Amino acid sequence: MVKPRIVETDSGITGEFDTQMYDIMMRTMRDKGWIETDLILKEGISSGLALEIGPGPGYLGLEWLKRTNGTQLKCMEISNDMIVLARKNATEYGLSHRVEYFQGDARMMPFEDGHFNAVFTNGSLHEWADPDTIFNEICRVVKPGGKYLISDLRRDMNPVIKLFLWLTVKPKGMRPGLITSLNASYTMAEIRALLARTKLQGWQVQQNPLGIVISGQKARN
Repeated sequence: MVKPRIVETDSGITGEFDTQMYDIMMRTMRDKGWIETDLILKEGISSGLALEIGPGPGYLGLEWLKRTNGTQLKCMEISNDMIVLARKNATEYGLSHRVEYFQGDARMMPFEDGHFNAVFTNGSLHEWADPDTIFNEICRVVKPGGKYLISDLRRDMNPVIKLFLWLTVKPKGMRPGLITSLNASYTMAEIRALLARTKLQGWQVQQNPLGIVISGQKARN
């Protein structure tokens, strides 16, 4: 039986020590090819202006920019400390001219209706205090015909896989954070029920051994 969700903070990761530790972990995942860039590209998100929600230190979006041509990226991040780090990493990538970081709450995005060709996020869904509102905001800011992809961990992960993840997380100081994130994540049934009460259009939900993937395309006018 799956244990009930234990809500995690929705204030993001703050403080110099914690952000640096998280940056090391995500950089290691990038170097091992464990971030979700391929998944985004396979969904056909490869052109135009995209929005990333919860970029953290920025590696997912920066890798997406590096592997696409003529694209631009705007990012909503609740932690100002993470934005400082992400901007530094964008400079290291030589991509500062193609990405902008905005500090704020994704429940109230400062963008016009239909502003983006696509929206993507990885690993932030379990931290959203009000996911219904954020899904509705995604529907609002993406253009008709625009695509979206939301991926995250799943709480009903196989215990053997969970142990493998725990053992591979580096630095080791980030391991407690992995457990709290897993405990705050959703099951596929919970996500389906949640999405059914939002305005998000054309969605489908799939699961894999590590997590859940929500993808879809907004209806054309």
